Amino acid sequence: MRKSHGDGENQTTWLVLVGFGELKSLGFLPFSLFLAIYVVTVGGNILIVLAVASSRTLHTPMYFFLCHFSLLEIGYTSNIMPRLLQSFLDGGDIISLVSCLLQFYVFASLAAAECLMLSAMSYDRYLAICYPLHYPVLMSTWFCSCLATSAWLSGFFFSAFTLALAAPLSLCPGSRVIDHYFCDFAPVVGLFCGEVWIMWGAGVSISGCLTLAPFLLIITSYVFILRTVLRIPSGHGRQKAFSTCSSHLTVVGVFYGTLIAVYVAPTDHMPPLLRKAFSVLYTVLTPMVNPIIYSLKNQEVKWALHRLWRQLF
Repeated sequence: MRKSHGDGENQTTWLVLVGFGELKSLGFLPFSLFLAIYVVTVGGNILIVLAVASSRTLHTPMYFFLCHFSLLEIGYTSNIMPRLLQSFLDGGDIISLVSCLLQFYVFASLAAAECLMLSAMSYDRYLAICYPLHYPVLMSTWFCSCLATSAWLSGFFFSAFTLALAAPLSLCPGSRVIDHYFCDFAPVVGLFCGEVWIMWGAGVSISGCLTLAPFLLIITSYVFILRTVLRIPSGHGRQKAFSTCSSHLTVVGVFYGTLIAVYVAPTDHMPPLLRKAFSVLYTVLTPMVNPIIYSLKNQEVKWALHRLWRQLF
C-alpha cells in the first residue's frame, strides 16, 4: 500500500499482532489450553453436523439451521485460532495488511451471519409452536434453504461495505503494532488516517443493524411463543413446547451476552490483557460451548450422537 501524503515512498504492509505476550512466563500452558479449546470446538461442531446428517429423525428445519450454525462456528473460530496458536509459539504474529483486513472481513461476515442464522432458528421455533398445523408447508425445504443462504450472503455482502471504505484511506505513520490477538474492528480502523469517521460510522451502523435487528426478531418470536405456550392447558404440554426452545435460547443468551460484554460494556479504560480476555469470551469460548449446549440439553441430538458413535466405533 502506498502513502498518499506526497512523499511517494512505499509504506510497509507488515503489522505485528501482539497476541497474549503477557503470558509468555507461563510457557506452553496457554498454547496447550487454547489448542485443546480449538480441537473441542471444531470436533464438537463437526460431530453435530455428522449426527444430523446421519440421523433421519433430525432431517428437520431446526436441525438444518443447526448444521449451518455449526459450520459458521467452525469458520468463525478457524479464522482466528490458528494465528493465535502460532503467536504463542513465536511470541507474536507478523501479518500483512491484506491478511489483517481479510481476517477482519471474514470475522465480521461470519459473526453477522451467525446473528441472522439465530434469528432464522427462532422464526422456525415460532412457526413450529404457534402454527403447528401449517408448519410443514410454511417451513418448506425451499424456504429453509433461502433463509440459510440469505444469512450467509448477507453477512459477507454487508461486511464488504465497511472494508471498501478503507480503500481510499492511507495508513497512519508510526507504529505497526496491534495490541490484540486478531484484527478486530477497532484495531483495523486505528491503522488508518484521514476521514476514518466515515468507516467507523458505517461499520458501527452496519454491525448494529446486523446484530440488533436479528436480536429484536428473536425477542419478538419468543414473546409470541411464550404467549402461545401459556395457553396450553396441560403442564406436560407446556414443558414439551419449552424443551424444543431451551437449547436455542441458551445459545442466544451466551452469544449475545458475550457480545454485549465486549462491545457495550465500557472496556476503554481496562488493561489490554483484560480487554483481550473479554474478547476471548465470544471468539474462543462461545463457539466451544454451543455444541456442548445442544448435545447436553437436546435428547434427540444425544441419541443421534450415540448412534453415530456406535457406527464409527
